[in-house]
Amino acid sequence: MTTADPTHAFNRRRKAGPCRTSRILSVVLGLGTFMTVAVAAPPRGEVVAKSGNGAGATPCIVCHGAAGQGQPVAGFPRLAGMNALYLSKQLKSFRDGGRSHAVMGPVAKTLDDADIVALGRYYATLDAVDDPASSPADPGLVAAGKMIALKGDWSRGLPACAQCHGARGFGVGASFPQLAGQSAPYLTNQLDSWRSGMRTNDAMHLMQGVAAKLGPKDIQSVASYYASLSAVPPMKRSKP
Repeated sequence: MTTADPTHAFNRRRKAGPCRTSRILSVVLGLGTFMTVAVAAPPRGEVVAKSGNGAGATPCIVCHGAAGQGQPVAGFPRLAGMNALYLSKQLKSFRDGGRSHAVMGPVAKTLDDADIVALGRYYATLDAVDDPASSPADPGLVAAGKMIALKGDWSRGLPACAQCHGARGFGVGASFPQLAGQSAPYLTNQLDSWRSGMRTNDAMHLMQGVAAKLGPKDIQSVASYYASLSAVPPMKRSKP
């Protein structure tokens, strides 16, 4: 019977030791990474949108929907996919009085600058989605609105909406918002507000000047035209 060499056995354990330690360390680190991901807090904008800000602000989803698609019948606009800086500017206007609204005014007054910026960024990351259940617009109104939107009416000094909001109504930068796919009630309300002077936060007062030249039928037509367009940018629609 041969007796095993204790020195040889020790050396074997010593060689195997680091590998076993490495495996244990890898498992521990892996679990740590998993736990870090699992407990990561959602972005501040998402928290305020879904749960409020803890200072009295009603969660945005109550009026604008869980995915920011708005409530067309009630006239609450789609926020998803809108320009982040534009959204931030509107919230500041509601807060500071440049834009008047019975619901949005009190809500915005509870938001600080950080929350406003966070909300703008959050909604800008969401994709706009068309409502398949939306009612088709009156073809006559859509056609009349398209003429004003794309060509204007220079006999009245009325420029085309497309000059500021883009040929397809997807907006330009932070000053000229997307109109395509917003609901007709919302667009009608805003044009009426520009015309009456209730809303005054437009760049260089361009919208007040334009809206002053629109009659009630013009407003209805333009609102119907833009509401008839898809809210989804062409590059998004082309994806499988």
